[in-house]
Amino acid sequence: MNSELTAFITLACTSGVLNVYLCAYVLIKRYNYTNIANYFIIYALSTTIYCFGAAFGLAATTLDQMKFWTTVQYLGLPFSPLLGLLFIMQYLGININKKRLIALFTIPSISLIMVATNELHHFHYKVFEVDPSLGIPFIHIEIGIWYLVHGIFTFGCMFIAFLLVLSRWRETSKVYRPQLIALALGQLVPMFTAFIYLIGITPPGIDPVPIILWVPSLLYLWSINSSRLFAIMPFAKDAIFNSINDGVMVLDNTYRLIEYNKASSHMFPDLNKKMFGNDFDKVWLSITGSALPFTLDSRSPAKEITLTINHSELTYQVRTSHLHHANNTKGLVVIFTDITEIKRLQVKLEHQAYFDELTQIYNRRAFFQKCEEEYTVARKDSSPFTVLLIDIDHFKLVNDTYGHHVGDQMLIHVAKVCKEELMEDTLFARYGGEEFVLALKGRTLLEGKVIANLLRNGIEMQPLITTEGLISVTLSIGVAEVTEEMETLHQLLNKADKALYSAKREGRNQVHTYIEV
Repeated sequence: MNSELTAFITLACTSGVLNVYLCAYVLIKRYNYTNIANYFIIYALSTTIYCFGAAFGLAATTLDQMKFWTTVQYLGLPFSPLLGLLFIMQYLGININKKRLIALFTIPSISLIMVATNELHHFHYKVFEVDPSLGIPFIHIEIGIWYLVHGIFTFGCMFIAFLLVLSRWRETSKVYRPQLIALALGQLVPMFTAFIYLIGITPPGIDPVPIILWVPSLLYLWSINSSRLFAIMPFAKDAIFNSINDGVMVLDNTYRLIEYNKASSHMFPDLNKKMFGNDFDKVWLSITGSALPFTLDSRSPAKEITLTINHSELTYQVRTSHLHHANNTKGLVVIFTDITEIKRLQVKLEHQAYFDELTQIYNRRAFFQKCEEEYTVARKDSSPFTVLLIDIDHFKLVNDTYGHHVGDQMLIHVAKVCKEELMEDTLFARYGGEEFVLALKGRTLLEGKVIANLLRNGIEMQPLITTEGLISVTLSIGVAEVTEEMETLHQLLNKADKALYSAKREGRNQVHTYIEV
């Protein structure tokens, strides 16, 4: 065995030993590392098989041995570039689903089968024989169609991995860049070596890639020990940034868009990277179709905005916060929290709390809350304030004759007719049972009486239409106006209640006003 061949075998074995060491080192310490270590272990293992297979192949003494060790090499060779790509993707926080993962392993698996069965079809090697001029263990090959497929896939994996690493260079802080250098060279060295081998620059009959793989192995070992390759990953922040459910947009110190996360692109489908560098007000106009409804000021409190996006009405809480670096303001973070469901639930709960379930007008609780506010303002301004208490005459008879379901229809009917006669902002509520209450801010007793008769006549003229036929009812209404300076709302309602019972005593279907005795 000549000295040159011995050197080749030694270097291939060195590459294999270094990868065994890397594999064992990371395996033993894997519990101290992130999940990326598992990808690296499999990657290093496949490279180890490739290197030792190449070394034993160079030590072969027959063609059959050379073919056998070539097959052994392919237990690692076609899988190593793909595993290297997956390792890089995991490092950068790029996930891939199981179906695509299985699909990616299809070509390497076929390459292994093609080499193992090459004598049957010669799709991988058209010719695989001892080099006629150099002799064993140097190989003369002529590539087949599948060798091209395998080569393109292999180069593609390494080239994509290399580009992915380079793409993150600018956004990586200097302290972590040695990791990127090690990873980039780990892909570039075998890719470049394989390229010069294919164009015939390297020694004939020898695959130089496993001979040179000790270089990236040393780089990986240096990176693990010096820059904590698996313990601290500079792209964890990127994974966190894009896993946040809130939409986050990052602006520079002139309020131009420089970054956004995945949640933002889901919230605003028209948002895209072509908008980077544009003023935020221009970006906002593009993604929402409206002017910016809030100020870009971190001192402003959180605010709510409602937008119509893809024909859906959505509500966001918007918060702003300054970015600081070395005590200097470097930009602004705008955070969007989708509170649409919370607002819908809040509206639903408020509706249930303040609206009568049957008639869908204000309930007694809502009436007192809102009326107290209006009453206080009216007393402060010394303006008139009148209330009406309304009772459905002989309502019990309706229930007893037609059933409670018709009684419910009657309550709905009365509320509907009254609402149609009133102005939209009039405070009208169900007071309890068959009683309703009406507050008239700025209206006098006489004006209240006119409105009361309008309601009474409206109900009398519009009977309820049911399957049982037309059912007519009448209203008795008591009207009272505040007259005393210290009079409370409850005292005013008590006066209206006395007027109501006066109307009932006098025969019902009439309006009575409270008269001081």
